[in-house]
Amino acid sequence: MAQLHLQLPSEVWNHIFGYLSVADKFNVRASCKYFMRLVDHASLWKGWTIVLGFKKGSYNSRFWATLRRRKLSSVAVRSSKAKDLRKLALCLPDLTTVEMDPSSQETLNCLKDFPNVKRLVIRNSRTALLLDASTMSQPQQLTHLNMCGVTFPTTSLGSFVSMISQFTNLTSLVCHRMGIFGEAVPVIHSIRSCLPKLKHLSLSVVHIFCTFHRAISYPLGGAQEQASTLSSLELIDCTDHAMPDNAMRLMSGLNSLAVFYKKEIWPSPVCHLKTWLHDLPQLSALVVVHGPPVNMYVASIPATVTSLTLCVAGLSSEDMEAVAVQLPNLLHLHIDPWPSHLGPHTAEIPKLFRKLKSLKLRHKHVPEKDFLHLHQLQDLEDLEILDPEPHLSELTGKLQALTEYRLRVTTCRRHKDVLSCPCVCRVY
Repeated sequence: MAQLHLQLPSEVWNHIFGYLSVADKFNVRASCKYFMRLVDHASLWKGWTIVLGFKKGSYNSRFWATLRRRKLSSVAVRSSKAKDLRKLALCLPDLTTVEMDPSSQETLNCLKDFPNVKRLVIRNSRTALLLDASTMSQPQQLTHLNMCGVTFPTTSLGSFVSMISQFTNLTSLVCHRMGIFGEAVPVIHSIRSCLPKLKHLSLSVVHIFCTFHRAISYPLGGAQEQASTLSSLELIDCTDHAMPDNAMRLMSGLNSLAVFYKKEIWPSPVCHLKTWLHDLPQLSALVVVHGPPVNMYVASIPATVTSLTLCVAGLSSEDMEAVAVQLPNLLHLHIDPWPSHLGPHTAEIPKLFRKLKSLKLRHKHVPEKDFLHLHQLQDLEDLEILDPEPHLSELTGKLQALTEYRLRVTTCRRHKDVLSCPCVCRVY
């Protein structure tokens, strides 16, 4: 092994190690001191988030030195003790992303010790917390704020808007299950008006905002002009009556819409999603989880959509054909009709969606001959199988051989981003 070290320069080893999973990097790192030094190179740990539990107290100096060598910038803290947050800030002062589950205002106030934080994730507070500009050292640096299950001292909508308006440079805001009450559409527009740089907004409609039954009319002018700023909207725990049918009229510039409906039997022939989609002529990405039958809104999906996710039960071959007619330029398809399934209809996908570059689906109940028809997708680059099983390696090998190995097939579950909200983990 020592001779092999001399034969290959460190740059080559770093390139090779770049293809390894985190677990494999740890295994290589443990093999010898030379590889330990190479694996700790900062280029191999970009975008990695470490989870620190502090279960046995503080970590030793060698541990912190290793993280600094990797130029670690993202940490998820599983301790609610203020002393652990202070130790973290002292040992890793350059952190730009912090996830925390604060148990007290004292713990939250430790954010002042992190002067470079740009992304902040707060989850599952056990007590009411006061989050404002005074809580942070450099509030103007904050660009991403993710809150789920966070309790504030008041449920007043005015207080909530006043709080977030202090972080004027936010480009992404996630607010799930926070108990703040107000009518959904006015809340969205209040947030947009006080955060001029906001591009992505994710709201838990039912848990945060009370249901909204009547249509709203807004004056033309300023509010419409802001529509181009917000490009991505997620609605979590949604019901069809949570927002009026004209809710998207002043957000016509949206490029991405994701609607996660509450799991329920569709109660009426009314489908507001149909009207919402009709009012979004620039939409390029659409995610629908549960919700109304596809045939109720498929004709309203803008032809501009190139990325589609349908996690809906009861998806029929007729629905698939209707989607194909509506979206002739579809490039990315994630289809998960669980607990129902496509079965032999999987073989029709190459005929319906000829331009696909990526595809996510389930393999269960799909005959082998129908599954292998996917090789006919000439532009397909990535295939992810959502229900991996040990025996799939032989089948995917056959599929890759049919594509002359241009197709990348993922059969193991991808590791969930520890910073992603559990509310949307089924899709992302």
